[in-house]
Amino acid sequence: MAHAAPTSGRLRAARRRAMARQVRPVRTPDIFDERVHRIARFAIPVVLGLVYGYWAAANRRDGGPLTGWNVLFGFVTAIAFIALCIAVATLAPLLQRELHSGVKSAFAGAAVGFLYSQTGESVLRSTALGLAVAVAVYGVFFYRYYTREDAEGNRIR
Repeated sequence: MAHAAPTSGRLRAARRRAMARQVRPVRTPDIFDERVHRIARFAIPVVLGLVYGYWAAANRRDGGPLTGWNVLFGFVTAIAFIALCIAVATLAPLLQRELHSGVKSAFAGAAVGFLYSQTGESVLRSTALGLAVAVAVYGVFFYRYYTREDAEGNRIR
């Protein structure tokens, strides 16, 4: 059986200090400044809203010709999505973790259900799909907030 070679006390102390330095958590740098975060707070919902509006209009068109009403429907849908997305992103963090998760999951479920309803499927199937998505998103968000907050609801950093 092999044994470790004896070392001097100074060498052991130096190793312990080196190990102590390695254990300290290293904080990742924030490469984006506050201005970038402020712009992204509104740019991301706008881009998502435009994609969502185009997707809803394409679902409603169902491969038919592009009309002015279809374009108008896409833009109105995009504006509604953008307004709701910004409202949810602004107001949901002020709520407790259960309501926070509920608001975000209700928004996601309603968005998916509306998109599915534009394909011509029945209202019951659209509702069922929206509810299934909302339940799944609620589970994910609740777990995320539950594991990253203390008992009072403060974020753990």
